[in-house]
Amino acid sequence: MKNILKFYLLLLLSITIVSCDSTTQETTTAESDSMALADPTQNELNSNQNQLLKEILSESSTGTVRGISFGDPVSAVKANENYEMFEELPDHLGYTHETDQLETIDIQYFLTTDGKVNKIEIDVYLNSPQATKELWNSGKHHFTENFGPVNGKATSLNWEHNDVKVQMEDVSKGKDFGLKFIFHPVNKNVFARNK
Repeated sequence: MKNILKFYLLLLLSITIVSCDSTTQETTTAESDSMALADPTQNELNSNQNQLLKEILSESSTGTVRGISFGDPVSAVKANENYEMFEELPDHLGYTHETDQLETIDIQYFLTTDGKVNKIEIDVYLNSPQATKELWNSGKHHFTENFGPVNGKATSLNWEHNDVKVQMEDVSKGKDFGLKFIFHPVNKNVFARNK
């Protein structure tokens, strides 16, 4: 009887030790997981938004945006645009690019019936509300400095300079974050100059 009692005491002690050890491991794993998710660094999640704006606009000495002017033919877009083409239709060309932080830039060059650029839309899909706010502020500063006074409201701003109108919109919804930039000519004289 003594041996059976010893056996049960040893068995109970073993179970208790194993149980305590697995509880400690679970707690440690849970704590390290929550710490990793709770505080991601800015650089891991988002690009530098001032640099991203430069990447998006890729302004050159010629052209409205990314070296392209209103009235330019399709061939000029294909020659100048270095992003990956994802769509080619009679009324527009679509290009896309993904940053190292998995932010996406989609550009559509809209065309007239004779194949000339008449509007440029750039959609930027971001990873966080903070990135959206920073890109918004960078865009607002850039266009106000280069195009003059801003008009608009909280989620949509407009600038007009020479023959170009720029709209910047916050298109964030729920957990989807991003901005849209729209460039279009103010009048048809722009097309006449580029023929």
